Amino acid sequence: MSPVLAGVLQLLALIVALGLSYRPLGDHMARVYSSEKHYKPEKWVYKAVGANPDTQMRWPAYLRGVLAFSAVGVLFLYLLQRVQGSLPGSLGFVSIDPDQAFNTAASFVANTNWQSYYGEQAMGHVVQTGGLAVQNFVSAAVGMAVAVALVRGFARSRSGELGNFWADLVRGVVRILLPIAVIGALVLVACGAIQNFSGIHEVGQFTGGSQQWNGGAVASQEVIKELGTNGGGYFNANSAHPFENPNGLSNLFEIYLILVIPFALTRTFGRMVGSLKQGYAILGTMAVIWVGFTALMLWTEFAGKGPAFELAGGAMEGKETRFGISASAIFSVATTLTSTGAVNSFHSSNTGFGGGINLLGMQLGEIAPGGVGSGLYGMLIMAIIAVFIAGLMVGRTPEYLGKKIGTREIKFAACYILVTPALVLGFTAASFVLDTPANSMTNSGAHGFSEILYAFTSGANNNGSAFAGLNADTQWFNSTIGIAMLLGRFLPMVFVLALAGSLAEQRPVPETAGTLRTEKPLFTGLLAGTIMIITGLTYFPALALGPLAEGLAA
Repeated sequence: MSPVLAGVLQLLALIVALGLSYRPLGDHMARVYSSEKHYKPEKWVYKAVGANPDTQMRWPAYLRGVLAFSAVGVLFLYLLQRVQGSLPGSLGFVSIDPDQAFNTAASFVANTNWQSYYGEQAMGHVVQTGGLAVQNFVSAAVGMAVAVALVRGFARSRSGELGNFWADLVRGVVRILLPIAVIGALVLVACGAIQNFSGIHEVGQFTGGSQQWNGGAVASQEVIKELGTNGGGYFNANSAHPFENPNGLSNLFEIYLILVIPFALTRTFGRMVGSLKQGYAILGTMAVIWVGFTALMLWTEFAGKGPAFELAGGAMEGKETRFGISASAIFSVATTLTSTGAVNSFHSSNTGFGGGINLLGMQLGEIAPGGVGSGLYGMLIMAIIAVFIAGLMVGRTPEYLGKKIGTREIKFAACYILVTPALVLGFTAASFVLDTPANSMTNSGAHGFSEILYAFTSGANNNGSAFAGLNADTQWFNSTIGIAMLLGRFLPMVFVLALAGSLAEQRPVPETAGTLRTEKPLFTGLLAGTIMIITGLTYFPALALGPLAEGLAA
């Protein structure tokens, strides 16, 4: 079987698996977030935090819950790392330096999971399981809660109420993420991923010495890392490591985990607003972009020129032989079009255009299908921009799902789409103006520029993957990428919740002959075009200096 055919078959198998999961999972999540029943374990959590889950919150209260919970998470994870050397189960590792502890705490709470350290050489069992793995669950649940709050903003009228953050958070963990993670961890263990609490031990004898490995609760952390679109690896090699991702079957399963909730949330959206067709329109836009990017990545990684490409059958540098080009390309697109950041290949070794595809996937806002929750609310923001543009074309006040998109709403949407470009381009420019940051680049020229552009794109968009040629373990990059991750995660949430509150206060507008039919394929095309045009106008100059210049020079 040719590698290209193998890639096509893997892609088809993935689409079938996602299709089979779409309806039951999407409907289940809609029931979870619409239920008035509280399970006993959930009541224990509400009592512990002093929250009344039946209290309806307006957007300022909902936002305070998001920010307060996340701030406590950053502080707890920072302190846990700082005292690691005194904790049992630390495997002899010392406490983490302040700048790196801040970077890691910001990273995992912001659902970014950017890592400027070697996991197997820095973090013991307590920090990995009691700190990082916990944040993998709750940071994902926060994103889902914010998305559901925006959906309620469309579904409700004349109330301004968006639900209860604490109820949404707890239900997201207990009823959605935990059950799937338990089953998924068993699947990964069956595939060969490790799950233990063993210490450091030597493996074999090699020329010049032996190699040391430590065990860990890898399978359980790997499954929520992918399912919650987190991305932080137990080992530095991430999902290219055989302990995390042993074979082709586990690799396909991990890609499925990355995509299943973000795609299924479009059905949840359709259920909650009372129109499945609206959910299908959003799904169609996500699917078109995802399939298109995957096809482009496969083409550019197989179409390289030169003796090395011809002998290997494509761009095999930086890829695991047990996965090959196809599985690596599909994985890299899935992880950069979502806010996952897990990698099973070396993105810096992609072709110039391949690296550009990964960069552009993040710069779209990671909305195809995006992160758990963040992908849906990001796509709905772009839908509001699209109907606003359509309204300008015909001279009519734009409407979406029966809500008028007025001056206030479009300001919130505009602020949302301006946050991450300002962070990415601002910090990238500052890194080249100053002398010290540029010294962290392994490569010069266009590829070196891409290393820094990729780092801040990944951080501000809460992705977490890296070109890996950049030495990011410096005070400058630990601090600035940490700031970019926090602002890139929580500033957009401010505008999303403010928008949700504004929409929930409105009275529904009756549909007329002049109303744009947002459930039709025409709107799907308009939405996809709007996304590509806005992203292109924002990032094309930077892309031209990096991956495009490198690709054209190859």
